[in-house]
Amino acid sequence: QVQLVASGGGSVQAGGSLRLSCAASGRTFSTYAMGWFRQAAGKEREFVAAQTRSGDTLSYADSVKGRFTISRDNAENTVYLQMNGLKPEDTAVYYCAADQVYDSRWSPRYWGQGTQVTVSS
Repeated sequence: QVQLVASGGGSVQAGGSLRLSCAASGRTFSTYAMGWFRQAAGKEREFVAAQTRSGDTLSYADSVKGRFTISRDNAENTVYLQMNGLKPEDTAVYYCAADQVYDSRWSPRYWGQGTQVTVSS
């Protein structure tokens, strides 16, 4: 089992950037696919980005392609989400997630506590 702690959220104006971090416990981080989801107020949680444990497969929601980049540092047990060109519609609580199983309908079992991102126009 892995425990996740997300950080890096904050408030930024439209067009700005933020980098989210998610630190994972344990010595098996490299065996987990890692990803990010978000949930805006009054909306369902949605997928944002994911990276397989090998790092060779990246997946992004259409709404963030070209603006967000997911990466991982297995030596630091950390996954990042670099968010550029932020828009007000990116405002949400962002959650990191992990699972050793990854497929096209990824439904990870392990979740971090969430970090708030607010983008003002």
